[in-house]
Amino acid sequence: MRALVLMLLCGGMILAAPPRPRARDLGIVVGSLPPGPLNAITDVSGVAVGHATLIRGDDVRTGVTAILPHAGNLFHEKVPGAVFIGNAFGKLIGSTQVNELGEIETPILLTSTLNVWKVADALVEYMLALPGNENVRSINPVVAETNDGALNDIRSRPVGREEVFQALRNARGGPVEEGAVGAGTGTIAFGFKGGIGTASRKLPEAQGGWTVGVLVQTNYGGDLRICGAPVGRELRTGGGSADGSVIVVIATDAPVDARNLKRLAARSMMGLARTGSAGANGSGDYAIAFSTAPELRIRPERMRPPARLLSNEAMSPLFLAVIEATEEAVYNSLFRAVTTTGRGRTVEALPIEATVEILRRYRVLR
Repeated sequence: MRALVLMLLCGGMILAAPPRPRARDLGIVVGSLPPGPLNAITDVSGVAVGHATLIRGDDVRTGVTAILPHAGNLFHEKVPGAVFIGNAFGKLIGSTQVNELGEIETPILLTSTLNVWKVADALVEYMLALPGNENVRSINPVVAETNDGALNDIRSRPVGREEVFQALRNARGGPVEEGAVGAGTGTIAFGFKGGIGTASRKLPEAQGGWTVGVLVQTNYGGDLRICGAPVGRELRTGGGSADGSVIVVIATDAPVDARNLKRLAARSMMGLARTGSAGANGSGDYAIAFSTAPELRIRPERMRPPARLLSNEAMSPLFLAVIEATEEAVYNSLFRAVTTTGRGRTVEALPIEATVEILRRYRVLR
């Protein structure tokens, strides 16, 4: 995880300020299930995340975030996938084919609203250039967005091929950089600086031992609650604007088909509701879910042997896992974000000391 470094001049020495904490660093424990080792979407084996952050002059604050289900050629080893729409005020390229066929055949990219088409074009170029794709004549890029126009000169559409290729090249397993990075560079959540957040849950072995990982791009509003505590109401009079958008990307290593992945994605909306989301008319709320189970990979050149899928009844623990991981990922996006200025406006990061004091009063901290 690359720490955001603030350079301070002190007695001729350059000192690095520590990064802002994640929710668990402060004693905030969400739900009952344990997280994976990294408490990140990359706890699902094979998943990689990369960012390209674009900060230019006084007005450009945006970027791209790439989520790769596995390190191979996704067109030749597609993964089961599904998209759930909580509210369709948004532009999610590729969603209709994903839901029709139940397959994802490219990395998932997140960016700014007016850049989705440029990013999709660059993703198609990237996929066509991969070894083995020389004769490919159709690609279904999956690109989602939220609107960062309050802090970013969105009309200039600054994200293009260079940033897309950088995010894809930067994609790694391991710790995930959070906060005001990549597609979260210019986003706002609950009136505070939003951004990228991630979390995971590991089921007990008796329930399969599966992992569910979530990554969010938060740019939505409502009345912020943390583990039930009315943080937004306590910090100011009234809640933040309800408009905005959020993208939830869900990975699991459980052998789940597209139908149940869509059910899994739907439960992420319950996690958003726990944070105080208002689900307003102007909010584009989408969840994209996929399974990394090797036996479920779809290879066009040959028939896939039958795989043992989880039953409907076995999905319930996964539903709980995605609700808890989504909630915590949102909190991490807020805690890790930093105060950001763009287009003559400054959006403050969630104040940590004041928030901790509220959580103490409501007996949330452990």
